[in-house]
Amino acid sequence: MPKKLIKNSLILKFETKLQIHCIFIYIWSLYFTMQKKLKLWDAIMLVMGSMIGSGIFIVSADMMRNLGSGFWLIIVWVITGIMTVAAAISYGELSALYPKAGGQYTYLKEIFGKKMGFLYGWGLFTVIQTGTIAAVAMAFGKFTAYLVPALNDVAPIFQSGEFKITWIQILAIAIILLLTYINTRGVESGKLLQNIFTGSKIIALVGLIAAGFILVDISHMAENFSFGMNSFNNLKKDTLGNFLKEGWEPIGGMTLLGGIAAAMVGSVFSSVAWESVTFVSGEIENPKKNVVKSMIYGTTAVIVLYIAVNYVYLNALDRDSIAFAENDRVAVAASHFIFGSAGTVIIAVLVMVSTFGCNNGLILAGARVFQTMAKDGMFFKQAEKNNKNEVPANALWMQGIWASLLCLSGQYGNLLDMISFVIVLFYMITVFGVIYLRYKQPNLERPYKTWLYPITPIIYLLIGTGFCILLLIYKRQYTWPGFLMVLIGLPVYYFINLNKKTEKE
Repeated sequence: MPKKLIKNSLILKFETKLQIHCIFIYIWSLYFTMQKKLKLWDAIMLVMGSMIGSGIFIVSADMMRNLGSGFWLIIVWVITGIMTVAAAISYGELSALYPKAGGQYTYLKEIFGKKMGFLYGWGLFTVIQTGTIAAVAMAFGKFTAYLVPALNDVAPIFQSGEFKITWIQILAIAIILLLTYINTRGVESGKLLQNIFTGSKIIALVGLIAAGFILVDISHMAENFSFGMNSFNNLKKDTLGNFLKEGWEPIGGMTLLGGIAAAMVGSVFSSVAWESVTFVSGEIENPKKNVVKSMIYGTTAVIVLYIAVNYVYLNALDRDSIAFAENDRVAVAASHFIFGSAGTVIIAVLVMVSTFGCNNGLILAGARVFQTMAKDGMFFKQAEKNNKNEVPANALWMQGIWASLLCLSGQYGNLLDMISFVIVLFYMITVFGVIYLRYKQPNLERPYKTWLYPITPIIYLLIGTGFCILLLIYKRQYTWPGFLMVLIGLPVYYFINLNKKTEKE
């Protein structure tokens, strides 16, 4: 049978089966929410669902612009994978020590004191959680613009040099405010959305991987790997800030290290949020064992999926098609090559569904952390209150408004630079906490001990330190703002505690 006919028949089968998959996902999610305790499989699904958002569909374009070689693209994903799994293994020891605690916020508070716990929570509000919400909302806008080209074609609302405010950013803000409003209406409203949109991201990835090796007529794999260990970058822009396709330049030495760090911004962003399972440790069956297993199995599975998807990109597209995919939508470009126009629409819709559902979960969960902090006297008192629907409406709106402002602060890539640096910084502090606790309390009963300790945490600390230092050298304009936002938390912390002392007196 000719390949064209095979393509058409597979597209039709994919479209007809999509509804069946969605029904199955909806039934499964209803079953999931009815369980009193989450089993190991449920916890693994939570880890994978938290990790897979918008990044894998977009970030490979920027990574290729920084490295210019299929070999280095895969190497960066492998380094990120080693880094992520090493962190998950290290976190396992802390999750077993504090099985019913509040995850990373509590680990830092218990190990290093209230000040460090507050700084993490403050960073979560100012950069990590809200910045991730903003970046995922921007990704939703990018893929909506593929289906509604007018969003791309219309002139920016405001532009000064490379800084601009576009209708895609306005759409991202509208989505954040809409989801925030829905979540203020009660837990059931937010939960219903989460049930409907769960799982679409996994369908998109698995479908793309399967088709990417079956339906490609002309493979670009050999071409993309023909550069070997040679690396190139192409970051030249015109006066409007658009990347120019001409001008690939060989790079090496410190410039290559800078390129690797810049490329890792995307892969790191795509691989975070796995620690969210620790926030629900108390709801997991046998948490002392299953939390660590879920983090290790979940992160490993997602990294394998990510590497496979990047092999699909390298198989389906040449270097320029990856690096200069329109609005960085590499998944759409690959799908167009594999399926034709029908496939690109399917992928675009699935990614929109994925980012919409992902952001709903981020908005729903983030506000609960800020409410908990308020109850501990470590955040704005107004965030503690529930509204008539028994949800922390004030915390939700604080989070939503700040995330909306971050949407205006820059484009998708700028947000990733700021978020990734701060996230890795706090991951490093938490991983170091494993070593510090071993030294301070060596006789503490540990239900689970970090595998290959101290090699595993040291591996993470070494890679993380190199990543952060190189970003500070090569991307100061975006890393310092995120770091300074966290440091502003120090005077806020002292102000809060000063008020407490005044009230007592």
